[in-house]
Amino acid sequence: MDISVIIPAFNECESLPELSAWIARVMQAHGYSYEVLFIDDGSTDATWETVRRLAAEDAHVHGLRFRRNYGKSAALYCGFERAQGEVVFTMDADLQDSPDELPGMYQMIVEEGWDLVSGWKQHRKDNTLTKNLPSKLYNATARRITGIRLHDMNCGLKAYRREVVKSIEVYGEMHRYIPYLAKNAGYTKITEKPVHHEKRKYGKSKFGMDRFVNGFLDLQTLWFLTRFGKDPMHFFGYSGLLMFLVGFVMTVWIIVAKLIHQAQGLKFRAVTDQPLFYLALVAVILGVVLFLAGFLGEMIARSSSDRNHYNIKDEL
Repeated sequence: MDISVIIPAFNECESLPELSAWIARVMQAHGYSYEVLFIDDGSTDATWETVRRLAAEDAHVHGLRFRRNYGKSAALYCGFERAQGEVVFTMDADLQDSPDELPGMYQMIVEEGWDLVSGWKQHRKDNTLTKNLPSKLYNATARRITGIRLHDMNCGLKAYRREVVKSIEVYGEMHRYIPYLAKNAGYTKITEKPVHHEKRKYGKSKFGMDRFVNGFLDLQTLWFLTRFGKDPMHFFGYSGLLMFLVGFVMTVWIIVAKLIHQAQGLKFRAVTDQPLFYLALVAVILGVVLFLAGFLGEMIARSSSDRNHYNIKDEL
C-alpha cells in the first residue's frame, strides 16, 4: 500500500464527508493505493455515525472510536500502530489542511529520501493576535531547544516514512514534537514544505491559549528525558555535588573566619547567629537530596524494560 492517512477527529462530523471525498479525488487522480483512518477521539456529536457511513460507502475508509476524549497524541499513537502504507500522513479533520498537498509531500519522501516532511503554513488564516504571534514565539523556542529548523513544528499536516512512525512512541501531549521524537530515534532527514492553509469552514477550534504554556512545559520535559532519561545521575549527581560543595565551602569559611577573629581577640558572631550558616546548611541538605534523587533515578533507569532498546538501521 502506498499511503495511509491518519485523521484524529473530535466533534468534526460536518467536515468529514467533504474531507473524505477530497482525499479520494486526489488519491484516484494520482493512482495511489491508500487507506484513510479516522480516529474518533470521544466525540459527543455525530462524528462516529458519519465515519461508519463513510466506511460503508468506501472500502478505503476505516475508523477507530475511543470511549472518551484522550487527546491527539493517543489518536496518533493508535493510528501509527495500524498504518500499513509506505508513507504515512497525518492531517487535521477541520478542512484547514489541504489534501492537494499530499502528492508533493509523498514525492519528497519516496523520491528525495526524506524521513519526515512537515507542513509549513506560511500564510495562516487564523486570528493574528491569538494564533500567529504565540505560534511564532512557540516555534522559535522549539527550534532553539530541539535544533530542528522548522517554522511550524506543530502543523497537523505531516508525511512520514513508515518506519519512522513504527519507531516512535507518542504519548501525553507529545504530538507537538514528533519531529523531535523522530530525530532522537535516529531519523534526522527532516524538512518542511510550504502548504496552503484553509480557513475553518465548520465548527470552532478545539485549542485555547493554554496549549502554548503546556507545549513549552512538554518541550522541557521531552528535552530533559532525551538528555538525561537513561543517565539521570549525570544531572542530579552533578547538581547535588555542586550544591554540597557550595554549602560545605560556605560552612568552612564561616567557621574559619570565626576562629581567626576569636584568636586575634576581635569581635565575632557565633556561627549559629549568622544567616549565611543556615543558607550553607540548606545547600548541603539539598546537595545530598539531589544526589540521592540521581541515585534512585539511576536504579529506576537500570530496571527499565527498554534500557537496551536501540533503533538498528542496517545489519549484514
